[in-house]
Amino acid sequence: MDAFPLFRSTVDAGDLVAISGQIGIVDGRLVDGGAAEQTDQALANLSTVLHSAGLATTDVVKVNIYLTTMDDYAAFNERYNAVFSTEPPARTCVAVHQLPFGALVELEAWARRR
Repeated sequence: MDAFPLFRSTVDAGDLVAISGQIGIVDGRLVDGGAAEQTDQALANLSTVLHSAGLATTDVVKVNIYLTTMDDYAAFNERYNAVFSTEPPARTCVAVHQLPFGALVELEAWARRR
């Protein structure tokens, strides 16, 4: 059952696809661990959404990253760079006060259909 019945994970905008924010959640619960583990799961969730839209991480052109503290930047960055190691997309990373479900990391992305 979808926890967010009004939630759309992607929106097509011509050749671009907007992917809604992904956090480190599985079955309605945050994964155990800290920012690194949540980053891994958020990236996995992003990959799943991309795949369901017929896209891959190599199609991502822009990522917006939200962290609840910049103290987690190094842990996040290590995991992010492992996924986007060649031709990484443009990105913005900002610290925010709070994220859904108490998440430490959230990613949203834009991908291009080739």
